[in-house]
Amino acid sequence: MKILALNGSLRARSSNGAVLRSALALTDATSAAADIAALPHFQPDRDAEGATPPAPVAALRHAVADADAVLIVSPEYAHGVPGVLKNALDWLVSSAELLDKPTAVLTASPSPTGAVYAHEQLRETLRMMSATVVPAACRDLTAIGAKTDPATGTVTDPATLQDLRAALAALTTAAAAPTTTPS
Repeated sequence: MKILALNGSLRARSSNGAVLRSALALTDATSAAADIAALPHFQPDRDAEGATPPAPVAALRHAVADADAVLIVSPEYAHGVPGVLKNALDWLVSSAELLDKPTAVLTASPSPTGAVYAHEQLRETLRMMSATVVPAACRDLTAIGAKTDPATGTVTDPATLQDLRAALAALTTAAAAPTTTPS
Protein backbone atom coordinates (compact mmCIF):
# COMPACT_ATOMS: atom_id res chain seq x y z
CA MET A 1 0.00 0.00 0.00
CA LYS A 2 1.44 3.37 -1.05
CA ILE A 3 0.03 6.72 0.09
CA LEU A 4 1.10 9.95 -1.55
CA ALA A 5 0.70 13.02 0.65
CA LEU A 6 0.20 16.60 -0.54
CA ASN A 7 0.71 19.35 2.01
CA GLY A 8 -1.02 22.64 1.24
CA SER A 9 1.28 24.52 3.62
CA LEU A 10 4.85 25.39 2.70
CA ARG A 11 5.77 26.63 6.19
CA ALA A 12 8.67 24.67 7.66
CA ARG A 13 7.02 24.39 11.09
CA SER A 14 3.45 24.17 9.89
CA SER A 15 0.81 22.54 12.08
CA ASN A 16 -0.48 20.96 8.84
CA GLY A 17 2.96 19.40 8.40
CA ALA A 18 2.61 18.03 11.94
CA VAL A 19 -0.78 16.57 11.02
CA LEU A 20 0.64 15.03 7.85
CA ARG A 21 3.66 13.46 9.61
CA SER A 22 1.52 12.19 12.48
CA ALA A 23 -1.14 10.72 10.20
CA LEU A 24 1.39 8.88 8.05
CA ALA A 25 3.12 7.52 11.15
CA LEU A 26 -0.16 5.90 12.21
CA THR A 27 -0.36 3.62 9.17
CA ASP A 28 1.70 0.66 8.00
CA ALA A 29 1.46 1.91 4.43
CA THR A 30 4.50 3.16 2.57
CA SER A 31 4.25 6.89 2.19
CA ALA A 32 5.86 9.82 0.44
CA ALA A 33 5.18 13.53 0.28
CA ALA A 34 5.09 15.29 -3.07
CA ASP A 35 7.06 18.52 -3.50
CA ILE A 36 4.37 20.84 -4.79
CA ALA A 37 6.46 23.96 -4.08
CA ALA A 38 8.59 23.18 -7.14
CA LEU A 39 5.64 23.26 -9.56
CA PRO A 40 5.50 26.14 -12.02
CA HIS A 41 2.33 28.21 -12.16
CA PHE A 42 -0.32 26.33 -14.10
CA GLN A 43 -0.49 27.48 -17.68
CA PRO A 44 -2.72 25.45 -20.03
CA ASP A 45 -0.54 26.11 -23.08
CA ARG A 46 2.30 24.23 -21.38
CA ASP A 47 -0.04 21.27 -20.93
CA ALA A 48 -1.61 21.17 -24.40
CA GLU A 49 -2.01 17.91 -26.28
CA GLY A 50 1.39 16.67 -27.41
CA ALA A 51 3.29 19.02 -25.07
CA THR A 52 5.87 17.66 -22.68
CA PRO A 53 4.93 18.74 -19.16
CA PRO A 54 7.55 20.53 -17.06
CA ALA A 55 9.70 18.06 -15.07
CA PRO A 56 8.12 18.84 -11.65
CA VAL A 57 4.65 18.30 -13.16
CA ALA A 58 5.69 14.98 -14.70
CA ALA A 59 7.14 13.93 -11.32
CA LEU A 60 3.90 14.83 -9.51
CA ARG A 61 1.78 12.96 -12.04
CA HIS A 62 4.01 9.90 -11.81
CA ALA A 63 3.87 9.96 -8.00
CA VAL A 64 0.06 10.20 -8.02
CA ALA A 65 -0.24 7.42 -10.61
CA ASP A 66 2.11 5.20 -8.58
CA ALA A 67 0.18 5.69 -5.32
CA ASP A 68 -2.69 3.53 -4.15
CA ALA A 69 -4.23 6.49 -2.31
CA VAL A 70 -3.73 10.23 -1.88
CA LEU A 71 -3.80 12.15 1.39
CA ILE A 72 -4.24 15.91 1.17
CA VAL A 73 -3.53 17.99 4.26
CA SER A 74 -4.25 21.69 4.06
CA PRO A 75 -4.74 24.89 5.98
CA GLU A 76 -7.31 27.48 5.01
CA TYR A 77 -6.15 30.86 3.69
CA ALA A 78 -8.73 33.67 3.48
CA HIS A 79 -11.59 31.14 3.52
CA GLY A 80 -10.04 29.16 0.68
CA VAL A 81 -7.54 26.60 -0.53
CA PRO A 82 -3.90 27.75 -0.51
CA GLY A 83 -2.71 28.75 -3.97
CA VAL A 84 0.16 26.25 -4.03
CA LEU A 85 -2.23 23.34 -3.47
CA LYS A 86 -4.78 24.60 -5.99
CA ASN A 87 -1.93 24.98 -8.50
CA ALA A 88 -0.93 21.32 -7.96
CA LEU A 89 -4.51 20.19 -8.49
CA ASP A 90 -4.80 22.33 -11.62
CA TRP A 91 -1.80 20.48 -13.10
CA LEU A 92 -3.63 17.19 -12.43
CA VAL A 93 -6.99 18.22 -13.94
CA SER A 94 -6.14 17.38 -17.55
CA SER A 95 -4.49 14.07 -16.70
CA ALA A 96 -6.04 10.86 -15.43
CA GLU A 97 -3.88 10.14 -12.38
CA LEU A 98 -6.55 11.06 -9.82
CA LEU A 99 -9.34 9.27 -11.67
CA ASP A 100 -11.02 6.91 -9.15
CA LYS A 101 -8.02 7.27 -6.77
CA PRO A 102 -9.07 6.92 -3.11
CA THR A 103 -8.40 10.34 -1.58
CA ALA A 104 -8.65 11.81 1.91
CA VAL A 105 -8.83 15.48 2.84
CA LEU A 106 -7.55 16.62 6.22
CA THR A 107 -7.78 20.33 6.91
CA ALA A 108 -6.34 21.82 10.06
CA SER A 109 -6.63 25.27 11.53
CA PRO A 110 -5.71 27.02 14.76
CA SER A 111 -9.24 28.43 14.69
CA PRO A 112 -11.87 26.83 16.91
CA THR A 113 -14.16 26.78 13.86
CA GLY A 114 -11.64 24.88 11.73
CA ALA A 115 -10.98 25.21 8.02
CA VAL A 116 -14.47 24.37 6.81
CA TYR A 117 -14.35 26.53 3.67
CA ALA A 118 -11.09 25.04 2.37
CA HIS A 119 -12.28 21.56 3.39
CA GLU A 120 -15.45 21.78 1.30
CA GLN A 121 -13.65 23.46 -1.62
CA LEU A 122 -11.07 20.70 -1.75
CA ARG A 123 -13.65 17.95 -1.60
CA GLU A 124 -15.69 19.58 -4.38
CA THR A 125 -12.63 20.09 -6.58
CA LEU A 126 -11.57 16.47 -6.09
CA ARG A 127 -15.07 15.19 -6.90
CA MET A 128 -15.04 17.25 -10.11
CA MET A 129 -11.67 15.68 -10.94
CA SER A 130 -13.24 12.22 -10.45
CA ALA A 131 -11.08 11.29 -7.48
CA THR A 132 -12.80 8.93 -5.07
CA VAL A 133 -13.16 11.12 -1.99
CA VAL A 134 -13.48 8.76 0.99
CA PRO A 135 -15.84 10.53 3.42
CA ALA A 136 -14.81 8.37 6.38
CA ALA A 137 -11.19 9.44 5.80
CA CYS A 138 -11.86 13.19 5.72
CA ARG A 139 -11.52 15.46 8.74
CA ASP A 140 -11.58 19.17 9.56
CA LEU A 141 -9.36 19.51 12.63
CA THR A 142 -10.01 22.54 14.82
CA ALA A 143 -7.71 24.40 17.23
CA ILE A 144 -4.81 22.31 15.94
CA GLY A 145 -2.03 24.50 17.34
CA ALA A 146 -2.74 23.44 20.90
CA LYS A 147 -2.72 19.81 19.83
CA THR A 148 0.81 19.75 18.39
CA ASP A 149 4.31 19.87 19.80
CA PRO A 150 6.40 22.43 17.88
CA ALA A 151 9.63 20.82 19.11
CA THR A 152 8.82 17.44 17.54
CA GLY A 153 6.56 18.68 14.76
CA THR A 154 3.90 16.11 15.60
CA VAL A 155 0.38 15.92 16.95
CA THR A 156 0.35 15.06 20.66
CA ASP A 157 -3.36 15.19 21.51
CA PRO A 158 -4.58 11.58 22.08
CA ALA A 159 -8.11 12.22 20.74
CA THR A 160 -6.75 13.83 17.56
CA LEU A 161 -4.29 10.97 17.06
CA GLN A 162 -7.14 8.47 17.42
CA ASP A 163 -9.18 10.47 14.89
CA LEU A 164 -6.23 10.49 12.46
CA ARG A 165 -5.76 6.74 12.96
CA ALA A 166 -9.41 6.16 12.04
CA ALA A 167 -9.12 8.42 8.99
CA LEU A 168 -6.02 6.60 7.70
CA ALA A 169 -7.63 3.22 8.35
CA ALA A 170 -10.63 4.28 6.24
CA LEU A 171 -8.34 5.50 3.46
CA THR A 172 -6.26 2.32 3.36
CA THR A 173 -9.39 0.16 3.51
CA ALA A 174 -10.84 2.04 0.52
CA ALA A 175 -7.56 1.71 -1.38
CA ALA A 176 -7.38 -2.03 -0.69
CA ALA A 177 -10.97 -2.66 -1.83
CA PRO A 178 -11.24 -4.22 -5.25
CA THR A 179 -12.44 -1.86 -7.93
CA THR A 180 -15.26 -2.89 -10.15
CA THR A 181 -15.49 -1.97 -13.77
CA PRO A 182 -18.81 -1.60 -15.54
CA SER A 183 -19.67 -4.47 -17.88
